[in-house]
Formats: sequence, structure tokens, C-alpha cells
Amino acid sequence: MKVDQKGHTISIRDTQGDFTSFLMKVTHQYKTFEKHNLIIDLLLYKDLSAGNVKLFMPLSKLHKKAKKSFVIVTSEFDYNAVPEKLTVVPSLLEAHDIIEMEEIERDLGF
Repeated sequence: MKVDQKGHTISIRDTQGDFTSFLMKVTHQYKTFEKHNLIIDLLLYKDLSAGNVKLFMPLSKLHKKAKKSFVIVTSEFDYNAVPEKLTVVPSLLEAHDIIEMEEIERDLGF
């Protein structure tokens, strides 16, 4: 697992290719990331199902309740297959853009 911090945002990327293990690590280490916006980089996985991505829903809800952004990045995916409450985008650049927009919305009180 590779963790990069850039300002108020932390990007977490799996380096081993084991989705279940990665999900467990992120979940167990969540307390260390909870005060930052999070980007979960799943670009390593080319055949992710909507069910796999939905496994991040509890973390996403918890994170958004704390007024922080939680964005999942994966390519080659049916973005309509996941609930709107889960933010899934195709690129890291788009993830950073979404976080920036959400930060502005929070600053404005939306």
C-alpha cells in the first residue's frame, strides 16, 4: 500500500494486487487518514465489479459525515452501477478536481 499526501488530501494506492487485503488495510488504518480528504486509487485493478467498489461504502459514509471528501478512482468501469453517494471517477486528476470543488462547497456552507 502506497500513501501519498498532498496538502489536505491523501491518496492510497494498492501495490500488491490483492483487493481484499487492500480493503482490510485501508479499513484498519482509517483512523490515521480520517482528518484528510481521501483518494482510493484502484487503477491497478482492471476487472473490478460494482460489488467490489460498493465495499468502500461504509468508509465513504463515515468520511463524508466528518465533512471530508472520499473519492474512488478506477478505469474501465460502469459508473452508473454504483450509488450516487459513492464518488467514483476514471482519473486521479478528476479525483483532485472533485475534492477541490467539494472543499469550495463546504467553505461556502453548501
